[in-house]
Amino acid sequence: MQYALEGSVAIAGALTQWLRDNLKMIGSAPEVEELANKVEDNGGIYFVPAFSGLYAPYWRPDARGAICGMTRFVNNNHVARAAIEAVCYQACDVFDAMSEDTGEPITTLKVDGGMTANKLLLQFQSDMLACDVSVRPRV
Repeated sequence: MQYALEGSVAIAGALTQWLRDNLKMIGSAPEVEELANKVEDNGGIYFVPAFSGLYAPYWRPDARGAICGMTRFVNNNHVARAAIEAVCYQACDVFDAMSEDTGEPITTLKVDGGMTANKLLLQFQSDMLACDVSVRPRV
């Protein structure tokens, strides 16, 4: 018997929109990957994009967003990379909860949506989960 589990990250694409509309860091979504690729890591900053609380598996509607670890060294490239990583970390939390609930290892993550155009995100997600990330073809 096979099962399909589904989980969503509430502020994935909206985080890129926030970088564009609120911080004016980028003009379009693909630019976030361009910025993030200019640095090797996040410069020690971490983004918690809990703009409307934290969803699965925490269920904390009172949680709020934060950017932590900023120093004078940090620039827009690091913020872009931390934003991409934040989406992956949230997906990891959901993935880990699914693995725990099923008691089985999950070997493939199937993804779709606009952020699947971001190759850095897909690679980071695959590395974090230590599994294959399969992109659903757009129709």
